[in-house]
Amino acid sequence: MISNRFKLALTGFLLITSLCCVSASAKTAAGWSDIGSIALVALPPQGQETLSLIRQGGPFPFDKDGVVFGNRERLLPMHKRGYYREYTVKNPGSRDRGARRIVCGGAATMPDACYYSADHYASFRQIVP
Repeated sequence: MISNRFKLALTGFLLITSLCCVSASAKTAAGWSDIGSIALVALPPQGQETLSLIRQGGPFPFDKDGVVFGNRERLLPMHKRGYYREYTVKNPGSRDRGARRIVCGGAATMPDACYYSADHYASFRQIVP
């Protein structure tokens, strides 16, 4: 026989779990979660350089710079495939591309919006002037 204390604890656990899931699915249904912002001057110098190269149309230091970013995690506002492109932000002393990226949406040299990720797309902040 299940005790009332156990039933109460289980009910509380299920209620909290349900609320968490509703919150997560609301973000997914909206197409993107709340994205913070980062001022252009607060980007690392290499990020500012990358953004300058984007606006100039290159040349970019890595072959994968400018490839389509799929937004599979749906952390950015939803758009048709091909809208977003990704670019590497150099990491001093790193032997590979590292984790820092800028993702821009819209026209190649005049993007509608750009986003900075310091953690390889786990989170984004919109770059603002």
